[in-house]
Amino acid sequence: MKLSCLQENLSKGLGIVGRAVATRTTLPITNNILLATDEGRLKLAATNLEIAISCWLGAKVEEEGAITIPARLLTDFVNSLPNERVDMTLSPRTRTLELKCARFEGRINGVEAEEFPPIPSIGEGITTKIDAEALRLAITQVAFAAATEETRPVLTGVHSEFDGDRLTLAAADGFRLAVHKAPLAAPVAERAEVIIPARALSELHRLLTDEVEPIEVTINPQRSQVLFRLKDVEMVSQLIQGAFPNYTQLIPQSYVTRAEISLSEFAKATRTAAIFAREGSAIVRLLIVPGEELAPGRIVLSARAEEVGDNVGEVDATVEGEEARIAFNSKYLSDVLGVLRQDRVVLEISSPSSPGVIRPVGVDNYVHVVMPMFVQW
Repeated sequence: MKLSCLQENLSKGLGIVGRAVATRTTLPITNNILLATDEGRLKLAATNLEIAISCWLGAKVEEEGAITIPARLLTDFVNSLPNERVDMTLSPRTRTLELKCARFEGRINGVEAEEFPPIPSIGEGITTKIDAEALRLAITQVAFAAATEETRPVLTGVHSEFDGDRLTLAAADGFRLAVHKAPLAAPVAERAEVIIPARALSELHRLLTDEVEPIEVTINPQRSQVLFRLKDVEMVSQLIQGAFPNYTQLIPQSYVTRAEISLSEFAKATRTAAIFAREGSAIVRLLIVPGEELAPGRIVLSARAEEVGDNVGEVDATVEGEEARIAFNSKYLSDVLGVLRQDRVVLEISSPSSPGVIRPVGVDNYVHVVMPMFVQW
């Protein structure tokens, strides 16, 4: 193998695939990155056996070849080089990769490419396309609500339903539920439901930062893997097997009290209350007061820590229905308010012991359900 490419491009490519390098593994080869020539370009690939990321870089290829190199060593060395051309030459006999850039050079011992786990190839299956920004927003508003504990593996994933020209993502961890509906750029030939690991979607979210072209999504016929194809990057993820809870039953269909509030004011008041809440049990109490003839409605947020102190804050709200009280975990409330983009949000409540529902005003493609905390008023 003999080729040359720009340090800037090589550094960026290593940063992209490096997210898939295994950190704790019983298979040492997964600590390496695969470098291979591919139709006149340099292909970089890494896998932790759950996700695999491949990236293609422009390069001047003189001799074909492939090798795997320790990821951290290669990445740190390339990042330290000046922004000039990097010449790479592989010695087939010693499996040593020599890198030269300006007045710097290094030699790194590699492992045969044949020992690297094969990157899954998904050529057929259910295929669609989705706008990159629409997918970014959907992941932003849903993935954070997935469980991090492995006690129920299906809850560590995001339920993804491809139906016609719509993708519905849903995540729940037993305390909250987030559901987002996004339009597909190309309708699917048949309906499909799969569970994509939330970790995989979080990595995909990072890859989408600079993407402007639609993302191609392919689910293999066995429903065991999904491929996301970007402009010069591909990511394959294993799918989680199992039955996701029927989350539609968890979304309340009615309410007793409904409050419409400025998102920025609500989020700021929640952050302030959370300062005191974190010293206690992370509880933020909400008192929703309807307006009177001359006074607007309001939400009073309070938090207290027994040995530290307490605080009270108010935000104006347009309130329908009767006065209501409810308490939430401050983190769950802050999380959802932090991913919304609209100027105003709606909070719907049935009783202090029933889930609260948060929706953005002006769009009907997102709903968030938060379980209440039981407190003494």
